[in-house]
Amino acid sequence: MELLTRRAKRLIILTVDTLLILLANGIAYLYMQPFDLILPHKFLFVLAIQLIGYLFFGTFFHVFQRVNRYTSLKELIDIFKALMASAFIEFIICLVLLDHAYSRRYLLLVYLLSMFFIMASRIAWRIMCEYKQNQLTHPKDCQRVLIIGAGNGGVLIANDLRHNRSINQMEVVGFVDDDLNKKDTFINGMKVLGTTKDIPKLVKEEHIDLLTIAIPSLNPTEYERILNIIQPLDCVINTMPSMEEIVNGSVQATKLKKVEIKDLLGRAEVKLDMQKIATQLENQTILVTGAGGSIGSEICRQVFRFKPKKMLLLGHGENSIYQIHRELLQTEGAKDIQIVPIIADVQDRERIFEVMATYHPDIVYHAAAHKHVPLMEYNPREAVKNNVYGTKNVAEASKAHKVKSFVMISTDKATRPPNVMGATKRLAEMIVTSLNETGKTKFSAVRFGNVLGSRGSVVPLFTEQIEKGGPVTVTDFRMTRFFMTIPEASRLVIEAGSLAAGGEIFILDMGEPVKIYDLAKRMVELSGYQENEIDIIETGIRPGEKLYEELLVDKEKSPKQVHDKIFIGNISGFDFPTIETFLQQLPEDDEALAKEVVKFANESSMSKQEEVKGELEYV
Repeated sequence: MELLTRRAKRLIILTVDTLLILLANGIAYLYMQPFDLILPHKFLFVLAIQLIGYLFFGTFFHVFQRVNRYTSLKELIDIFKALMASAFIEFIICLVLLDHAYSRRYLLLVYLLSMFFIMASRIAWRIMCEYKQNQLTHPKDCQRVLIIGAGNGGVLIANDLRHNRSINQMEVVGFVDDDLNKKDTFINGMKVLGTTKDIPKLVKEEHIDLLTIAIPSLNPTEYERILNIIQPLDCVINTMPSMEEIVNGSVQATKLKKVEIKDLLGRAEVKLDMQKIATQLENQTILVTGAGGSIGSEICRQVFRFKPKKMLLLGHGENSIYQIHRELLQTEGAKDIQIVPIIADVQDRERIFEVMATYHPDIVYHAAAHKHVPLMEYNPREAVKNNVYGTKNVAEASKAHKVKSFVMISTDKATRPPNVMGATKRLAEMIVTSLNETGKTKFSAVRFGNVLGSRGSVVPLFTEQIEKGGPVTVTDFRMTRFFMTIPEASRLVIEAGSLAAGGEIFILDMGEPVKIYDLAKRMVELSGYQENEIDIIETGIRPGEKLYEELLVDKEKSPKQVHDKIFIGNISGFDFPTIETFLQQLPEDDEALAKEVVKFANESSMSKQEEVKGELEYV
């Protein structure tokens, strides 16, 4: 708790500066008396002019609002400007109103002494504050930090840690940087000790406890190279946030975070051009189903940035909807957006139509779904009810109430699906694309792979197993998956809504698939364990799982490409009445139901795709 208010501190700074100016004038007056006779009344007049001028220009250049313990070159330059402007005005007034013979040497001496005293006071105060902070925390009580990257990010982190040493309990030892021109140079008193290749040696010689990667623009290949160097070392690793997180304001630049597995996608995280769709979302009513889920909640956060008129958060889980509703209410700009939490089940057709009739949304993002493959194998009827009939209810309600755009979240498991979950998502794609009509609601789907960190995904499971000391369980060491981050997935969904002409399936270029065993091994290493400390065991493929996932079948691929990261599979042409007839004839028995759904999803998918001309259009 601060003892003085900011206003009181400004008054103290003003008082100190005034006393220093008086001191400068007094010294100059006594020194110049033997050379230039300065009459007392003229001395007081000039002094008053200088004080008034400095008060005015000091306020204009915010000299008195500065926090002295953070005095830097910028603060000293502002003091210089204020004193220079004040001296200039003083000099002009003296020439006009006083005798031309008035001592110019005296004015120059006063200016130089005032500059010296005021700047020296600021520097002295900062030195005293830093000394006091260093005394509060003994070096042996601090973690010794080596910062990787001597650019702007590294300097920002180093300055913050040094200024808050007693709070953070960290002492910056120095930097490493691969720019050879920086080696052995000093930045703000901290030395660039070497390159990244020197890290193992420096960790040992300097007794480093913590390594901080301070290069927010580092590409994944270089990131992994650095991690391979530092992973075997016995010290903690963290990193500063990405530039996107800093720009979005979601985290402070100096808020360090642990290295996350998403940093090892093996490719740069896709950042789509969100600004071009701002006009489509601004002042619109947006409905998100499954708004409490991992993808649904992130869609809400992303859309919220574009200031829609109304956000409708629809979900079956009371607590998850409460959480995202509460979060959005605390977000900047929330007072200008109406946020409506809606507890509803997409399987309840009457309720869904009632919601559409009440709020008339302009855009619908349909994220509600059952997505756990083995669980849906045990509960095929529930998968059909939620993923197929739920999607059908929301899509038909959207069409009936003239929604402008409907975007459904699908999965790579809908490609040649051997399991119930994938088959139901494939049926949902078929329903959505078959409802599309020119000039009316634009229906589209978005297909992507596994989402890092989402509920039910492999990453939280591995994290939990590692925290318990293992073993980490992988169903099959040969298994591979496509991975993307939650922000990537949500951005793709929003972008799809703006690009859709109707009837498309959007797919993100997710790079090469990742081997699950390699992912597990890397997570163990990043958690600070050696390979022999945490076992990784094979448990066998679970019901419905595939060894390899595909984003598209071969028939859907095309050599044409216009956009680097998004392409579209045009699978329009499905007959909605045929799909509806199939659904009405589903057997009651769970085992027979599962077989029929998987069979229909595969046969209908392939036959229709082969009939469509120009199977793919790239965006």
